[in-house]
Amino acid sequence: MATAAFGAGPFAPAAGQPGSTAISMDDPRLVGWATDISLQRGYLDISQPMLGLVDYGAAENALGKAQGNSMDVVSLGDGGVATLRFGRAIRDGDGPDFAVFENSFSDTYLELAFVEVSSDGTNFVRFDAVSLTPTDTQKGAFDPLDPTDIHNLAGKYRQGYGTPFDLAELAGSPELDIDHISHIRVLDAVGSLDDAYATYDSQAHKVNDPWSSPFASGGFDLDAVGVLHQAPEPGSVVLLATAAASFAWAMRRRRRAGKDGSAKAG
Repeated sequence: MATAAFGAGPFAPAAGQPGSTAISMDDPRLVGWATDISLQRGYLDISQPMLGLVDYGAAENALGKAQGNSMDVVSLGDGGVATLRFGRAIRDGDGPDFAVFENSFSDTYLELAFVEVSSDGTNFVRFDAVSLTPTDTQKGAFDPLDPTDIHNLAGKYRQGYGTPFDLAELAGSPELDIDHISHIRVLDAVGSLDDAYATYDSQAHKVNDPWSSPFASGGFDLDAVGVLHQAPEPGSVVLLATAAASFAWAMRRRRRAGKDGSAKAG
């Protein structure tokens, strides 16, 4: 893969720059946050499983509003997985529908994760992620990444800013209702270039991100998942349907009354 000038990639730039798609944790469009989590910790170093699993942060740190700091997170480790649930389902709306927040302390120290969604908690569909980071040299534990080479991978933006995801991209996926998403899954992208451990994007590129990072806080560090578009509550759907039916009934009565009046006047 050819090396381009830093910042010259085809995708959106860092938070605060023109054209950035970053979602601030204080964005008024955010209407909800994850309320429950299932966590499967990953390895400190997947190539040395005898070292054990990461253990930084409580799973509950990923619930509620993003904190936007380096500490109030849960670390996934190499290949770790967090599955989050919400008080109300997420729906497809105009633009992005939810955002995933990581704790990077800069615009270029980025730890990445794949994102999948489900309507039933069993069948998950992954967003088409793209990593154009060159793969001629392994990114070390503290080496920089260019956000303009990254698309649909959580962790693209620094702490306090979420990576957005648009459910419209998954329209037509079997066993998925993009207007009723109940679960979001965040999967650490192991950044190794070794064929034995590498993870791949939707274009079969190896994802090259800082590795190895054999620390208690290694891998993707999940701060929060924020929701921009919620599905209506079941009760509100019934109320809307009832109101619509009542309005239609009233209009029919009015039209009928008008006809009866005209007939009598004739």
